[in-house]
Amino acid sequence: MPFEPVIDIIKWPVAQWIRVQAAIVLIVLSSLLQAAVAQGVRPETLASGLQNPWAVAFLPDGRFLVSERAGRLRVVEPGGKVGPAVQGLPEVASGGQGGLLDVLLDADFANNQVLYFCFSEPGAGQTNSTALARATLSADLTRLGDVKVIFSQKPKFASSLHFGCRIVESRARGLNAKVDGKADGKLFLMLGERFSRAMDAQLLGNHHGKTVRINKDGSVPPDNPFLNRAGALPEIWSYGHRNPQGATLAPDGTLWMHEHGPQGGDEINLPRAGGNYGWPVITYGENYGGGKIGDGLTAQAGMEQPLHHWTPSIAPSGMAFLTSDRYGKAWQGNLFVGSLKFAYLNRMELSAPYSGTVLRETKLLGEMGERIRDVRQGPDGLLYVLTDSSNGKLIRLVPAP
Repeated sequence: MPFEPVIDIIKWPVAQWIRVQAAIVLIVLSSLLQAAVAQGVRPETLASGLQNPWAVAFLPDGRFLVSERAGRLRVVEPGGKVGPAVQGLPEVASGGQGGLLDVLLDADFANNQVLYFCFSEPGAGQTNSTALARATLSADLTRLGDVKVIFSQKPKFASSLHFGCRIVESRARGLNAKVDGKADGKLFLMLGERFSRAMDAQLLGNHHGKTVRINKDGSVPPDNPFLNRAGALPEIWSYGHRNPQGATLAPDGTLWMHEHGPQGGDEINLPRAGGNYGWPVITYGENYGGGKIGDGLTAQAGMEQPLHHWTPSIAPSGMAFLTSDRYGKAWQGNLFVGSLKFAYLNRMELSAPYSGTVLRETKLLGEMGERIRDVRQGPDGLLYVLTDSSNGKLIRLVPAP
């Protein structure tokens, strides 16, 4: 049977042909224009002179609360003035990757002035571990009161590496379920395996390489997956992690996080209750300098696969979903992750808004040459990033006009 084209464009009248070509050109130009507008963001430096800032939180009056790894918490004015260190922090074991790390305002901060922060907590001798504390910020924003450590990673260990230390407040009805948008009184904390304690990540009798879930007073929720397992620490939610550096909630309440691989194999995971994420038994990375890790496996029965992984490593840090349309509809529902190693902000388009697989990645802010430590969506719907250096900056991404 001879081939018969569905549309025989050769027989079209010239006018019809021109109209079709014009329509195609308009569609292409419209698409390119939308992409150009969406990508046309301008970095606006709000503050500088921050010493290795690690996390930013948005105060109700328009000011910012920024942690510095050296062990200081600072209030930054909307105009960029960096205030003196907030008083009342506990002793911090700063050094290497340790120090004052993440900070998070309570969902009801406007009424209770409560915040949470995680830090490297000193122990006996040269030991330390990641700890999570709760405190109340004074009305004049100068001092912390009622400071209480509500979780301390066990055991303490002499290391300046792999603290993890991202905090996420969960929402009603728990993880991976329909939510009503209200805080449910629980916190997730991401914990590193302290580098030289890699196999601890597979053992449930310690907190190394784990995600933990606790109530805001430090007690253990009754539905935690290992609560009644002999030999397991009850705070553990998931395990087999290496060094988490970013975490966030999707609007449906699903917990997303990423973690550093060794040489290659950085991962995005969606930690579920009781899940084993494989480190160091399975990994897409290799030893520093080359060579397989363990048996060189990338999969094993009973261990979860990452949603996404990067090889070579980008050294991800910070993580946020964009829920606003301030940069156009094309960006709404995208995931944003900073890269420390290659100094850019990664825009990740997913197969569905806030869910699914990674379809495309676009590098933003690479022209600045700045390590991106944190990324958050502000109350105004815009994205804010912190850069990691001795002259760290708080930067707002301004949409194209």
